[in-house]
Amino acid sequence: MHKVAIVGLGAMGRNHYNTLKNMKNVTIVALCDVVKNGNFIEPFYTSLELMLDEIHPDAVMIVTPTFLHKATALECAKRGIHLFIEKPAASNVEDAKEMLAFIEAKNLKSCVGHIERFNPVVKALIKEVGHQEILAISITRSGAFPERIADVGILTDLSVHDSDLIRFITKKEILRCAVFKSQKIHKTHEDNAILAFELEGEVIGDITTNWLTPYRKRSITLACREGANGQIQYFEADLLTQSLTQRINIDANSHSTKNCFVPRSNALADELEAFMSYLQTGERGSLASIADSIITLEIASK
Repeated sequence: MHKVAIVGLGAMGRNHYNTLKNMKNVTIVALCDVVKNGNFIEPFYTSLELMLDEIHPDAVMIVTPTFLHKATALECAKRGIHLFIEKPAASNVEDAKEMLAFIEAKNLKSCVGHIERFNPVVKALIKEVGHQEILAISITRSGAFPERIADVGILTDLSVHDSDLIRFITKKEILRCAVFKSQKIHKTHEDNAILAFELEGEVIGDITTNWLTPYRKRSITLACREGANGQIQYFEADLLTQSLTQRINIDANSHSTKNCFVPRSNALADELEAFMSYLQTGERGSLASIADSIITLEIASK
């Protein structure tokens, strides 16, 4: 049984709380936030240090605003506590690197919550593509501006999901990246961006992301083929509707369309189960590392 504490009980923190409550191999031993903002049966603290000194959890789920990640993670790591950190790992590359060095020196297990790796349609897409050669990948993530996002721009808040997904889906490292961005409605940060990538093997990728679109859009398109002379196949994944379409027998005038099966599952529950398994076995599986998150932060800081 894993004893865990949750730091940060905002919207995402409550999602973690409700999900962990339904997991059989987990006991929530404490909660922490600046104020008690709900009725909880678990011990509630407004002091992180006091909670860590009194409770001694096996792992802490850090679900605070991004600018608090570093200080929270270091306090936990000092006490030998394993860490699940919501994405991104930190507000900037330097803080994330400092966290990683300290956590590795303590020989602790850690991961960053890039939940889209566990999105059912992402898992189905990877399965359908199999060992085919990926030629190009394009991701769109847009929607209306969320007023609650004040401390970071769209590159740190949203594009980190997709620069991580590009590496995760293609299994290729990014060689070059160009970022074009603008600030139109956000008071202090960018809210509109296009990112272009060259990956290993001359794979091309791009991300379009903004807070200017009046509706949410989350989509991935991917072109691939079986072998050097194989026929092109084209996939369209909708991360909101959980639908996956494959287009085959493509020529200049026509193609065939197939709706692929997407098994239903809860992405957060799958991710947290993977973290608990990681604590038990040491096998990271599909979980993102702090090193993975540093790559996304380096891109977001361009």
